[in-house]
This record gives sequence, structure tokens and C-alpha cells, in this order.
Amino acid sequence: MSHPLSVALAGLGTVGGGVLTMLRDNADIVAARAGRPIVVTAVSARDRTKDRGFGLSGLHWYEDPVALAADPGVEVVVELIGGSDGVALTVAEAALRAGKPLVTANKALLAVHGAALGRLAEQAGVALGFEAAVAGGIPVIKALREGLSGNRISAVAGILNGTCNYILTQMRERGREFAEVLADAQKLGYAEADPSFDIDGIDAAHKLAILAALAFGRPVAFEAVHIEGIRRISALDIAFASELGYRIKLLGIARRTEAGIETRVHPCMVPGMAPIARVDGVFNAVVAEGDFVGRVMLEGRGAGAGPTASAVVADLIDIARCRLTPVWGASGSALSDAPSLPMSSHVGAYYLRLMVVDRPGVIADVTAILRDMGVSLESMLQRGRSPGEAVPVVLVTHETKESAMRDALDRIAALPTVMQEPTLIRIELG
Repeated sequence: MSHPLSVALAGLGTVGGGVLTMLRDNADIVAARAGRPIVVTAVSARDRTKDRGFGLSGLHWYEDPVALAADPGVEVVVELIGGSDGVALTVAEAALRAGKPLVTANKALLAVHGAALGRLAEQAGVALGFEAAVAGGIPVIKALREGLSGNRISAVAGILNGTCNYILTQMRERGREFAEVLADAQKLGYAEADPSFDIDGIDAAHKLAILAALAFGRPVAFEAVHIEGIRRISALDIAFASELGYRIKLLGIARRTEAGIETRVHPCMVPGMAPIARVDGVFNAVVAEGDFVGRVMLEGRGAGAGPTASAVVADLIDIARCRLTPVWGASGSALSDAPSLPMSSHVGAYYLRLMVVDRPGVIADVTAILRDMGVSLESMLQRGRSPGEAVPVVLVTHETKESAMRDALDRIAALPTVMQEPTLIRIELG
């Protein structure tokens, strides 16, 4: 068996601890599959005195993670610091410029700087592994970059944030409002003290930008992703969705069209019997559609020490075996220059909920605006009567252009009989 692969961990949080533990506990399995042992020889973290529940004896400790990347005894650097800039970016660049393979679980870093880091890795002729950056333990990066590499991918979509999926699941199963479920999720550790990164869709958008780059063979374009979160989803919307035969999910969707690539993250109504609609709790799922393979769906835990460590170690095994795959599935010169499409060009069906004053003529005013904007209605729901009070009205449209729907929404919101900002949710067929 060859000499051990020497690995440095920059960051010893939940994932870093998971990687160290997995490499120790499964050392025999890892060595057999890698063709040689994989051992952590150096580490760096902010607090050397912290009790992490695992031993660090015999490891070279670096106060400065950038110095860790320069250690001549280190062959591979694993960046688990987090954040799109700052120390994480500096460490990543230092490792690649030193000609060392880099493994990272940092989706923000790759979404923002993935194109530049890919060029550095290509110039150095080394691997940049990031299986752990999207959907935790689900091997979606390997599936897109290798398993489906002979296919022309037309779309990739998924539930990419477990926190949002857990909240929406609890709202549906318990009939509770968003704020209550979020508070519970924070107590259980499923949501951060500041949950905005998750519930506003940014985390999912980082992951979608990476998936879209791999699926369509083009540079990462995070700035082109349309992003909406789940703050405005109410128990009322979830109840209406059930009545209509849908479930509400926060989805990341990337689709190739003749005009270019659309990338969007937002709440969606999907048919209740669609496979992705049945993915609940903290689980993630990714669906890819290829011209030869058809539709493929992967599901599993998208976060946590174990699943994420599993993905990091898979990348390390590839490096130990000297498997080198282009970072974005093709060399930089072969990447596509397909344009990104604005959200205004999207075409689809919509769910629209209004809170209106219950009096004659209100619905006629609303439908007249939709008619004038070329928006065709498929169905309408109105429950109960309460003359003079606000009541919910739900409208479901046929397929129409986003720009037309947005213009109609602005005019409807300005009606004096509409008492709250309208709720708009796009309908996807699953």
C-alpha cells in the first residue's frame, strides 16, 4: 500500500469534527477504497482550548490557516471555515496556488468565486472537490459531473435547504404559522439564531448556482439567480394548497431553454403525488433530467456532521486515487457562454391569494385587470361570506408570462378593496 495521503483541516466545527472522526473510525474502509491510508496531519481553528469531544494529539496545530496551506508536509487542504470571502477564500487560493488539491464544503465560496477557483485549479493541474457543498451526503455533484456526463441536461431542480423544508412540513402537518414553527426549529437546532440565510433562500441559491454550472457546463453565475424565501408563506396558503392538491416547497430550479438558462429559487406549489412533494422534514432532494437517462432523483440528508463528512471523505478518496475531473465538468475553454434569463421571461401557472373586502364587484375588478394583462384563469376559490370584512379569494391561472403577472399584481394591489399585499406562488408540475 502506498504512503498515507496527508490532509490538513482548516476549520474544526461540526463538519471538521465529522471528517476527523470518520477518517479515524473508518480508517480501514477508507484505506481499502483509496488504495492508501488517508490521515489528518494538521489542523487550524479559532480556539485551541475548546473541548470538541475528540483528541488532537499528534496533529500539527496552526493558528493561521493560510500557513497550514503552505505546510510542505500537507498534500491536500480541506477548507471548512465557511463564508464567501475572508479567510476561507484566502486559504482556498493559497492551497491551489501552492499546487495542492482543495476540498471544500463551502457553497457560498463556490457560488461567488467558483469560476476563479476553477481556473486556479485547472492552471495548477489539481483537483477541486466540493461534493459536500450541495445537499450534504447526497452525491449530486458526482452524479452531474460524472454519472450523467454523457447526457444533455435540460433541467435540474430540488429541495436544497433542510431548514425551509422542515418549517414548511411542520406548517402543513400541524396547521401552524411560520413564526411559531421557526421559533421551534431554532430551539431544536434546525434553524440558526439568525435564520435569514436559510429562510430568505440565499443558501439554496448558492447551491443552485453550483448545480446549474455543472448541469449546463457554464461558469457559476450566482448573481443571475432569482431569489425568494418563505417568510410570507402562511398556514392559510398551505391549507389552500392542500385543497387544490398541491404541497408548498421551496425549490431551486435551473432550466435550459432555447433563449438561455433560467435559475430561480422560490416557494412552489407542486402536485401532492409528485415524488419531490413527498420529501419532508430536514431532507433534501435533487431531480435532474437528461436526454438519454430521463429523470433521476436523489434524496437524503442535506446537512449535519455525518452526511457532510461522508461527502468530504469521498472527495479525498478520489484524490488519493489520482482521479482528476474538470472542476465544472469541462475545461475552462469548453464552458458554455449561454446567457442567463431574467425572471420576467419565465412562463408558468400561478396561485394568487387576495384578502379582499366582501362586497359586490370586487371579483369583477380583479378579473378585469387579469383580462387586460392577458392572464387567463383556470379556477377560483372563495370560502364563506362576511359582508364588509376581509375574506380570502384564491385564483389559479393558466400559463402566462411572469412580466404580465407582475404588472397585473401591481394593479390588483392598488385596488382599495384589496386589504393586504397579495400572495403569489408559482406552480410547478413536479
